[in-house]
Parts: sequence; C-alpha cells; structure tokens
Amino acid sequence: MMRAPVLVLLAGTVLLAACSSNKAVDAPAELKKIQTRIQVQKAWSTGVGGGEPKLRLGLDVAVDGDRAFAAGHDGDVIAVDVRTGKRLWKTNTKLRLAGGPGAGGGIVVVGSSFGDIVALDAMTGKERWKTRINSEILSAAAVDEDLVVVRAVDGHIYGLAAFDGQQRWNADQQVPRLSLRGTATPIIVGDIVACGFDNGRVLALNRRDGTTAWEVTVSPPTGRTELQRLVDIDSAIRSEGDDLYVVTFQGRIARIGRDTGQVSWTREMSSYRGLAVDDDGVYVSTSDGDVVKIARRTGVELWRQKVLSHRQLSAPAVLGGHVVVADLDGIVHFLDVEKGEFAARVGSGGERVSAPPVVVGDEVLLMNDDGDLSAFRIRGPKS
Repeated sequence: MMRAPVLVLLAGTVLLAACSSNKAVDAPAELKKIQTRIQVQKAWSTGVGGGEPKLRLGLDVAVDGDRAFAAGHDGDVIAVDVRTGKRLWKTNTKLRLAGGPGAGGGIVVVGSSFGDIVALDAMTGKERWKTRINSEILSAAAVDEDLVVVRAVDGHIYGLAAFDGQQRWNADQQVPRLSLRGTATPIIVGDIVACGFDNGRVLALNRRDGTTAWEVTVSPPTGRTELQRLVDIDSAIRSEGDDLYVVTFQGRIARIGRDTGQVSWTREMSSYRGLAVDDDGVYVSTSDGDVVKIARRTGVELWRQKVLSHRQLSAPAVLGGHVVVADLDGIVHFLDVEKGEFAARVGSGGERVSAPPVVVGDEVLLMNDDGDLSAFRIRGPKS
C-alpha cells in the first residue's frame, strides 16, 4: 500500500500519514513491460547504513568535486570516490543525524534531530567545528567557501561562517500549524540565498547580512480545512541562468527571476519530491506519480508520463538525454527527455529511494532508504 506524505502538527506531537481524511489511499501502479532502448550499467554500490527509521527525509547525497558524501541516522558520515565507489573515510559524529550532508569549500556539513550542526573536513573526515541551534534540522545545508546556510523546521534560516560556524545572521518565515514532515534545502546563488517554506513562499536573502532581497508567494493556501491548505515547499529550488524554479505541494510550479523575484509563469502542480532543470525543460515528479516535462521558458506542458502513478517517485534528474526517477521498490526508470517514453529500467537494491538522484558527469547516484548508495551509467543504445 502506498505511503502518503507524512504530516506533522506543530502545536503538538501528533503525526498524520494521509493527505486527506476523506480520500482513499491509491495503490501503486503495477509495472508493465517496456522496450529497453539503452544499456544501463550499475557502476558501483556501497552503503552508509543507519537506515532506521525507514523514512530518511533529509538524508541525501552531496557531491563536491570527485567525492560523494552520505550520512546515516546513527551518526556515520562517509566519503566515496564518485568514479569507483571506493570508501575514502568514515566518521561517526555520535549524533542522531537528520539533515545533510551539504558539501562545498572543503567541508561537509550535517545536522541532527536536536539542532547540532557539525562540519567535517572533506579530505579527512575530521571535525572542523560544531555548533547548535534550537530546532531540528531536516534538510541539507547550502555550503560554499565562505558561508553555510541551514534551514530549521521552525521556519528559521541561519547563515554561519564556513570557517568556524559562528552565526552571522538569521531570518525566519511563519510556519503553518500543520505541514508536511520535511523542509526545503536552501541554495546559494550569486549574492543571494534562496529557500522555500511551508507557507508556499520563497524568500531570497542577501548573503552578506541576511536582509531580505525579495519574497514571493508561489501558492497561497486555499481550502476550508488545514489539510486542503497545505502548500509546503519541501524540495530544493533549482537555478538555471537568471531564473529560479520551484514547486509546491497542492499548489503550483513557478519560474522566478533570481534578481527581482518577478514571477514569469506559473501552472498548477503538486510535488513534495521536487524537480530538475536542463536547457530546454523543467521535469517534475508529481505527488500522484506522474513525470511531467514543462517548457522552461514558457511554462507549457510538453509531455506527461502517467504509467508510474502512485509509485512514490523520487525527484527527477537528467542524465545523457534521459530523465531518471526511482520508486518505492528501488526501481530506477530512464525516460527519453524528448517524448517521455521509457528507455530502460534497472533495480537499485529493493528499497524505496526518497533522496533526490544526483548527476555527476556520466553517472547518476541514488541512495535508498536503507542507506545503500549506487552509481549508474548509460552505456549507449541497446545493441
């Protein structure tokens, strides 16, 4: 049976596991045989472990240069070579990790359920610094040579010095009483920091001092009940050229000017996994399990693949002219970017993939909910 997005009532400790009390949970579509058009090879696999609880939420994969980083709930953080999968180091932070890793500027940053933030040296895994905020962390930090930006579940966003973790600034957005269990990953683009929030708004801050550059409502809450009014932005904003692209749950997808916050186009869309962008299109895994391509400049829908309905798809990634998504059974699907037709399907280990796939060169990295990390390569058309 399909697991719906987990919701959290902020005023208490009640957890809900359905999108609507009046809507039946839909069974995932059965996979139908496809014509395999390309050869896909599993290049390597490894594991970080710490897969409990099964819902990993904010534990994703980060890449910096030729190294990939992953973390487990039990506190382990690992670094691997992206070409070979060889483990380069492993560090146990002795924390209950719930967000990260984020990587850049020679450090790897992870966050805990109790608000601990730890920076490790990317080459050795040794601790560089440690600090703490007063809220749970459920997403990766944005990291570069100068700044670490952390989003907390209470709606606060913090700018920390990458050198020593000292707080430089903080800002916040009001968090609705009921929201999805998760938070969006912030991004650093040029002179701004941008992040989506549970109220359907995107906030852009000046990276130097955290003052507001602009803010915009992507999807205002509508409906009579709190469930109907959920418009969380729980996935990372994507940047392409001078524009930002963002999608909300039960709301809209939008193209926003990076410097001004001006919205160029919107269309109705619902996703809690996220989107990917290339020169031509924006690709979305919807809440219902559709994979959709939208023209990047105009917002016109170009195709929609509905065969994977209710299979709890990961966010998409674009690799070698193909859209890559994984599902609740750890099956990885490759779709042609031009028409959305299936090109290949491979297994990644049998467990759901909740973390966004990460493309590095000619590889796509996927981590399942058990903490198993795999790399896949397209080897060309099927002979």
